[in-house]
Amino acid sequence: MTKEQDRARERRRWEKREKKLAERRAQSVRDRQAILAVLGVLVVVGGFVWLANFLTNRSDSAATPDTSATTSSEPTSDATTSATPTVTPTILAGCTQPPAAPGARTVSGQPDLAAAQGKTFVAAVKTTCGDITMELNGAAAPQAVASFLLLSKDSYYNDSPCHRLTGDEQGIWVLQCGDPTGTGGGAGPGYHFGVENVPANDAYPRGTVALARQQGDPNSNKDQFFLVYKDTTLPKSADGNGYTIFGTVTQGMDIVDKIAAAGINPNDKSSPLAPISILSVDVQPKA
Repeated sequence: MTKEQDRARERRRWEKREKKLAERRAQSVRDRQAILAVLGVLVVVGGFVWLANFLTNRSDSAATPDTSATTSSEPTSDATTSATPTVTPTILAGCTQPPAAPGARTVSGQPDLAAAQGKTFVAAVKTTCGDITMELNGAAAPQAVASFLLLSKDSYYNDSPCHRLTGDEQGIWVLQCGDPTGTGGGAGPGYHFGVENVPANDAYPRGTVALARQQGDPNSNKDQFFLVYKDTTLPKSADGNGYTIFGTVTQGMDIVDKIAAAGINPNDKSSPLAPISILSVDVQPKA
């Protein structure tokens, strides 16, 4: 088998796996929304008969999975599940209990491309496990950096969980963050844009900061991003595009390593067993 055939096979396996995870995540989000909607009706109407009927038949009224939900490249994946948890997440030494996910957010306006073009920035990301510092490359990825600037300024990332961890089983090594709903299936900030600064060799070295997006849609870059903690190869998706690299972690990789070493939560086979959330992000021009 040629190298090109081998890569094509790996790409198909990757896309199949990501589609399945996206479907599971979307189903979970839809199920929760259906439950909340019906409970609202029960409050208005009242009566335990309605509640008993809902609990008996809710499985028949579950929404069809939405396969258009953001995937993590995305690297994106199933961050939550309706199954009863069997393992309690572990708060590691040096970490604090993450706050509740704030839920869907939007921002006013659009990213200012001119504010990022040709410039380098330093992002100080405060997390529940310590500070992570990233250098953002506005010369190579001005759209991505302009977006990150806007979202950080508007406190969009504040209190948001890093909802996905991958490892040896998936064959990619990333920690994914950026969705305020904490599910990986959030709608995003209200805008999207295309890919840029994609590595020709599909290589994403340790320390890379890149944007997650929906498989098959190169214009679905939004809010979610991932930190690569071990050299990773990400074959291009079916649309022929890879994933936008817009920065590098310069300090704090030990924090990501610590979260990765704790493993993936077996309850959902997607989120970190040791939770970590972004508390705030401050971005300044590099001196």
